[in-house]
Amino acid sequence: MLENIIIALENFCIHQIREEYKLTQTLFDEITINVYIDIETEDMKNYRVYLASDLKFMQRISYLFLEEELSNEQTLIDMALETANLIVGSAKVISEDENKNLFTIKTPHLINIDKFNLEYSEFSVIEVGDDKLLLSIKELS
Repeated sequence: MLENIIIALENFCIHQIREEYKLTQTLFDEITINVYIDIETEDMKNYRVYLASDLKFMQRISYLFLEEELSNEQTLIDMALETANLIVGSAKVISEDENKNLFTIKTPHLINIDKFNLEYSEFSVIEVGDDKLLLSIKELS
């Protein structure tokens, strides 16, 4: 499941951000905008996908989509929610194209703006320059 979400994240970097990026397994200890989006697989398992973005990463996204050089906190939150929706929505399409690991997605939600300290089972970090976004997943049921 996480594989397709990571592919979608990479596609997001390639087609939207259009800058060099690298995937790592290196956690970072910064204040992040923390959002989640729940998914339900066709075999009725529920997962929570977390995105924890440092503020610079989300400002980068805000500039790309809104051309705002300095967005306010609410705009950065909105961009984090939309980024979660875009990435997980893209992963859903990838799964449908492969006809495996099919799932439905729910509405993204804000958790907080703080250091990411939630439980998860798998994660990956994407870095664009000095900007970072952690993507993780946890089975709920």
